Amino acid sequence: MGSKKVFFLLFMLASVFGFSQGKTTEIGFITDNDLYTSFKNDMYYTNGLEIFYRFLSKNENIKINKKITEFRVGQYIYNPRFINAEAVTINDRPFTGYLFAEAGRSFFYQSESVLKTDFQIGYMGPNALGEEMQESFHHIIGYKEVYGWDNQLHNALALQAHVLYSKKLFKERHHDFTDFHFQSEANLGTIFTGVSTGILARFGFKKLLPVYDSNLHDASVSFEPQYNVREFYFYAMPSVNYQFYDATIQGSMFNDTSPLTFDLEPLRFNAEAGFKYRHNDFNVSYSFMYRGRELKDPDTNTNTGYFYGSIRLGFLLK
Repeated sequence: MGSKKVFFLLFMLASVFGFSQGKTTEIGFITDNDLYTSFKNDMYYTNGLEIFYRFLSKNENIKINKKITEFRVGQYIYNPRFINAEAVTINDRPFTGYLFAEAGRSFFYQSESVLKTDFQIGYMGPNALGEEMQESFHHIIGYKEVYGWDNQLHNALALQAHVLYSKKLFKERHHDFTDFHFQSEANLGTIFTGVSTGILARFGFKKLLPVYDSNLHDASVSFEPQYNVREFYFYAMPSVNYQFYDATIQGSMFNDTSPLTFDLEPLRFNAEAGFKYRHNDFNVSYSFMYRGRELKDPDTNTNTGYFYGSIRLGFLLK
């Protein structure tokens, strides 16, 4: 056999075995910051970073299209509205950090319903390294120095459970470029306990993928080969949240030694909107997040609703 035929045969074999495989894992990160919406806005939930790894799990249930297992580590940082030296005694939210590791499982049904569950373990307080992370980040980007971390909340062990359920609405009125979903979720644990519910809508610039193949709830991984995948849509979700407990505001449930705590404003209106895009093995999104007023601050009466931006990047692998 001539060298050209051998080369052609090897190329065809590589194409069959290399390019026809599904992408069964995804790695990536999520970065949240109020600077993604305004350079003048630096308050309350001020920074978040998560790194994730997810993969397809074995599935023998014909009603379930996919089961996905996910692991992630993350850190959230909170501070009051004013972080300059002159206002170090004016606080309308505690300084604190939250550091965690998470394991979860997601079930994507043929009906396009979704059930996501996850569990976290970690720490709130100095052990979460929020002060070190914020001060280092501000130094790197040349942003203003932060004052007030001496008043941060004391350490608290984090044990958290979270569940999310989403159900597609109006399935009998199928539309290729628009769909609606009822979504509810609940948190239970030593740091956050609350429930929320809302309506999510997608508006596609391209034909929408089914939820069990979409990056809407992180279901891009697949055992089946996928060729020339494009996904691009705008989404929006107003929701109502009732918060029973928030240790990042009230301090640890096991002690009251923290120097500064507040009572919750339990009923909040929240909203989320943004763009999500996929091109073959690459996922990217930008989201604008609004959170209603979270606490009562009778001394300063400055606490308000706030907003921040969230950027997500993901890469699909074999």
